[in-house]
Amino acid sequence: MALNPTCVGTKYPPAHPYPVAAEAIRRFAEAVGDPAAVYVDPDAARALGHPDVVAPPTFPFIVVARAMHDVFRYEEIGFDPTYIVHGNQRFEYTRPVRAGDRLVTTLEITSAKTLRGRDVLGLRADLADADGAHVVTTHMTLVSMVPVDAAEGGAGDDAQG
Repeated sequence: MALNPTCVGTKYPPAHPYPVAAEAIRRFAEAVGDPAAVYVDPDAARALGHPDVVAPPTFPFIVVARAMHDVFRYEEIGFDPTYIVHGNQRFEYTRPVRAGDRLVTTLEITSAKTLRGRDVLGLRADLADADGAHVVTTHMTLVSMVPVDAAEGGAGDDAQG
């Protein structure tokens, strides 16, 4: 499978809404080892001016990953997701993600290139609430760890000889 650079600029239709549950926020905070009360205690969140618990800053990745599964197929763009790592990720917030949100994600491919024998895919994801108000934008770079030669049936960078 060869990475298709013409996919850059492709914008996908909005994914199905993602209902943000307080329990999902709690589990995520626990998984990343963040003990902040604002993630698990509604009273602590309200004391800080939030209507309910808020999510840790990197929580939107879960929403984006689900949207990626919903709206595009890696084979259409020639990207092998068998083994991927994040090369980079950043978040631009308008407001925190909070329990009770129903987030709708729109995705755009912002870059597609091959560097040092690895395919690198850049994505932008805009998350909005049920009223269409912007919540957060994520920018991420995904790197396929499958060597390009191996993906095309060759020996790849990792061959022993």
